[in-house]
Amino acid sequence: MDEITFRDLQPGDAGWVAQRHGALYWAYEGYDIRFEALVLRLLADFVESRTEHERAWIAVDAEGGRQGCIFTTRPVPGTAKLRMFLVEPAMRGTGLARRMLDLLIDHCRATGAAEVVLWTHESHRAAGRLYARRGFELTSEAPVEAFGQPTVEQTWRLAL
Repeated sequence: MDEITFRDLQPGDAGWVAQRHGALYWAYEGYDIRFEALVLRLLADFVESRTEHERAWIAVDAEGGRQGCIFTTRPVPGTAKLRMFLVEPAMRGTGLARRMLDLLIDHCRATGAAEVVLWTHESHRAAGRLYARRGFELTSEAPVEAFGQPTVEQTWRLAL
């Protein structure tokens, strides 16, 4: 795990982020191509209108392989939003997700955010446990059909 470093978004990373989200969410959740389209829209918005408080982290191994990503945006002043959080399956359970989430939370605090919010689905139970351990509170749940699958949307919030 010590061989993992974190860097900002570079050319080629956005394509990787979209491809891995599309492939993994298809394999594990059954989400259709609309999920990858959502990620592409989020990435385009991030790249084209990124502000000084918005940030991306790409987790890279010693050989240069991308092992995960996490982004934060500022949709409104004082509120940071966690976006596009992904850890490659081979790296799950290694503590990488916790390290990435800690980087995001520390950055949000350092740049004056009052809270971090995120949207996810109930099926991401390991992520939900991680959010709860880091102090996030589940603020809402609602059954929906998303990307061709019945699921339960969740909103989580961390006061900073």
